[in-house]
Amino acid sequence: MDRFTAAERALRQAAPHALLQAVQDTLTTHYGAVSVDLLMADYAMTILQPVSELPYTGEPIPVHSSPAGRAFGAQQPYVETDDRTGLLNAHLPISVRGDRLGVLTVGLDRNAYDAVTEREFWEIAEVLGHEIVVAERDTDVYLQARRASRLTLAAEMQWQLLPGRSCSRPEYDIGAQLEPAYAIYGDNFDWSSSADHLTLVITNGMGEGIEAALLTNLAVNALRNARRAGLSLSDQACLADQAVYGHYQGRVYLSSLLLRFDLDTGNTQIVDAGSPRMWRLRQGKAERIQPEAQMPLGMFEETPYTSEPFQVEPGDRLVFVSDGIYNVASPAGERYSEMALMRALTNTRLLPASQVPRAVLQELAGHRGPIDADDDAMLVCLDWRGRDQRVRSDP
Repeated sequence: MDRFTAAERALRQAAPHALLQAVQDTLTTHYGAVSVDLLMADYAMTILQPVSELPYTGEPIPVHSSPAGRAFGAQQPYVETDDRTGLLNAHLPISVRGDRLGVLTVGLDRNAYDAVTEREFWEIAEVLGHEIVVAERDTDVYLQARRASRLTLAAEMQWQLLPGRSCSRPEYDIGAQLEPAYAIYGDNFDWSSSADHLTLVITNGMGEGIEAALLTNLAVNALRNARRAGLSLSDQACLADQAVYGHYQGRVYLSSLLLRFDLDTGNTQIVDAGSPRMWRLRQGKAERIQPEAQMPLGMFEETPYTSEPFQVEPGDRLVFVSDGIYNVASPAGERYSEMALMRALTNTRLLPASQVPRAVLQELAGHRGPIDADDDAMLVCLDWRGRDQRVRSDP
């Protein structure tokens, strides 16, 4: 059995809470590692927190000013060498289908590190990521290690509802973030892909705290239920509308934007139910897209919804923002304008989709200054590549 196979087997056989111990043992035994650390990205995506003994995390490491953070941001291995000791630290990003989870840091003799070892470490980090995702069904260790502070109950409910914070396929990349990460309540995003389509839903529920989280949970699960039953996009909106109205009788409702993309053609159906705002960046130019507005979900009984066509082209970037972004005011009372948002989208055009939400939200925090946010904010970025029709038509 080669050393990579041994490492992979050890991870797959480890108890859910013991993945760190398993990767430490196997990298020490088969690669001569002198140290192995597992760093989890926190909910705000600003620090990396080491998984350790109880209470499961140690001193945090900043994402934007550390070697491990460099590997996390670039999603590429990063190596730092200490000429005095002859040791090096290899930092390997941990992600699952584009969803960035953290970093695996391995310390070993620099003479033991070569291209083959780096490739195997990267593959081990990939296996570790998949095992963490599976393990989180059975243990709280990795979820607890991600927390820089306690989540509110509403935030706990919302984070458990999300599909992830980024996703990557050959046809598209998605990045998304919610703020304040430890106290969100009403904003939400959801996505699901098949062989032929991507469905993306952005929601912004009324209210605060638990009530907003309960409303969003009801609506998102109603939309999922309708989608999994094979209903059309407009019928998904209708079913969710009936579920929300049936429970709340119009007292509260939520704005939603539903999109269904054809992966082959880029043909898209949109249902704009009082939605969060949508922007398109095409060939370096940002412009707001305004589909036909319809009633928010749950406002009235049995509201009919219709979808409208929209076309995305390879190279397009779509950005979706909630009112917690464009309603933010500076200490002087100046609103974060559409021009400021357009400028932020243009300035971040070279960043990958997974990094755009954090970059824009950091600029937003700078505009708000020391004032605490009075609403949660959401930004979702979709980079569209589509499929190469010439490749698909070849025999």
